[in-house]
Amino acid sequence: MPQITFVSAGGERRTVDTQSGKSVMEAAVNAMVPGIDADCGGACACATCHIYVDPEWAAKLDTPASLEVDMLECAHESDERSRLSCQVKMRDDLDGLVVHLPESQS
Repeated sequence: MPQITFVSAGGERRTVDTQSGKSVMEAAVNAMVPGIDADCGGACACATCHIYVDPEWAAKLDTPASLEVDMLECAHESDERSRLSCQVKMRDDLDGLVVHLPESQS
């Protein structure tokens, strides 16, 4: 079962287990990780599940679709590490993924 570590803007780390095929957002919501609101329920229609992917993991993720890229333009404090956690699907090879939460979502 893959694990994801969520790092708050203050540096607090929380590791959760999830299943392959589930989104990072689903794992966060199921584990009640603070800072992942997911107002649209994973429809890629808001940016309340914005995360920063740890640099060592960025190249291992699928390229974001154009809809996600458009939504990230609306996200507060987005940068080249930004992703919407609803669009990042977990796989076994992503076991240990580390993502950071923006300060604005803390």
